Amino acid sequence: MADDILICRCEEVCERKIREAIADGATTLTGVKRRTSAGMGLCQGRTCRRLISAMLTQQAGIDPANLEPPTTRPPVRPVKVDTLLTAKEGRIRP
Repeated sequence: MADDILICRCEEVCERKIREAIADGATTLTGVKRRTSAGMGLCQGRTCRRLISAMLTQQAGIDPANLEPPTTRPPVRPVKVDTLLTAKEGRIRP
């Protein structure tokens, strides 16, 4: 069944749950995220964000240009600031 298609693989959220969240009043990516946990997994929505955005624009009639960006979280694994600075400067750390 089409409603059982996984949209967010990380959190295993199917299309039906996202459609229900939108019908329940979610009008932003963050609203869908809070109601379903879609976009809260390891990839932080990088895999499912476009699909959820398309569902919001189609079902809720929101103009894609007016769609609010979702909230984001820091990386899953901590990274030392020195590593980021070295990468930015183009130096390879020994």
